[in-house]
Amino acid sequence: MLTHLHIKNFKAWKDTGPIRLAPLTVIFGANSAGKSSLGHLLLALQQTARSTDRKRVLNLGDSSSMIDLGTFADCLHGHDLGQTMEFELGWKLNRPLDIRDPLVTTARYQGDQMQLIVELVAGKLDQPEMQAMSYALKKGGRCVLDVSMRRDNKRKFTLSSEHYSFKMADGRKWPLEEPEKFYRLSDTTAARFKNAGFMADFALATESLLDSLSYLGPLRDHPRRIYPWSGDTPPSVGQRGEDAVRAILAAENEGRKLNRQAGFHKKGFAEFIAAWLKDLGVIHDFSVEPVAPGRKEYEVLVKTHEKAPEVKITDVGFGVSQVLPALVQVFYCPPHSTVWMEQPEIHLHPQVQAELADVFISATQARENGKERHVQLIVESHSEHFLNRLQRRVAEGSVKPEDVAVYFCRRAGSATELEPLSLNMFGEIENWPEHFFGDEMADIAGRTLAAMKRKRELSQQGDAR
Repeated sequence: MLTHLHIKNFKAWKDTGPIRLAPLTVIFGANSAGKSSLGHLLLALQQTARSTDRKRVLNLGDSSSMIDLGTFADCLHGHDLGQTMEFELGWKLNRPLDIRDPLVTTARYQGDQMQLIVELVAGKLDQPEMQAMSYALKKGGRCVLDVSMRRDNKRKFTLSSEHYSFKMADGRKWPLEEPEKFYRLSDTTAARFKNAGFMADFALATESLLDSLSYLGPLRDHPRRIYPWSGDTPPSVGQRGEDAVRAILAAENEGRKLNRQAGFHKKGFAEFIAAWLKDLGVIHDFSVEPVAPGRKEYEVLVKTHEKAPEVKITDVGFGVSQVLPALVQVFYCPPHSTVWMEQPEIHLHPQVQAELADVFISATQARENGKERHVQLIVESHSEHFLNRLQRRVAEGSVKPEDVAVYFCRRAGSATELEPLSLNMFGEIENWPEHFFGDEMADIAGRTLAAMKRKRELSQQGDAR
């Protein structure tokens, strides 16, 4: 699970400042303020990690990629190629790392948290190149092992540590190679040392983190009358929710059972999703059925109320098909996943927007086959109703304040600022930003004054008659 994010000189962000990421993190803000670019950077890091090109430091994407960030100049704040782009990731490991120095039998380094800091600059043909990369393995917030790889004034790389003594292999002291991608030593560089093998563990931990990230965008596919499924298991519902029905069928086929939190009854995946749809108030009943025995085509059938006929999802309100991918993804993703989601409340009635907060709280607390899932949600939203319900649940004790992080994103000249909102145990935001959801009092006052003026005009017209 991601615990920390800090970005400098990326798109609208001159400096985000340190961002604490909780199990449920919600980011509010005006349109075009830069909220989405936070997630876009993480997606670019993910597609870089998954790329087969080890020499490419940062895969900015193209028209066929999950994310396309354009050129490196497009990514830099103010399009200034003289700037250094920097990002820092902090995360909890699914399993603690136990590092040993093969040359010193008593040297042992154990930790359950990782930190990665990367600095990128414009190189040849204005492509991004590595300036520095540093890792820290931590336990209880304290660094137990650090590694730094940095390019010096002669453009040569050096490897150093304050906690570890690297020993060069015997023979000629060859210069170190460029790092691979943005997070790993090349095999050749690792072989130049007698005791640098553990760096592969750091790279694997980074790949595991990025592989656990999934994304659901604000624009989702229209519902279909027929959904094909041949028995495959999609990795997610897709960034447009196009694989939501396939994900339901795959989860059912695997016999996955979930409960909302400890003490609740377990339910099969499809039944579990149907129960949430019913609680949200968007349908009364929901099922996914084959169009005929032995066929690989399926249809989604819903009933809007108890006495309503069963119809296809295409024949009911658009909101059902739009909220379905959000529901499926937060419970379908593997344990220890991070889900980044934009505007899950789109096309939903205000009451359903509020209920969606309960779904997401449950997603961070849900259990599967008797075990906690430890899923993290990072949500970009414009919904005041969502926030109100979240505040209420904190006040009621359904979710701890430390398990929630709320931010307000605002434009400040050419840059963007991210303000952390202080949510106390009573569900109160102690530093409510000005114009958070518009200027409500100004609208009320303006409406009242306009009504008074209008009444005077009508009265004067009556007197004139």
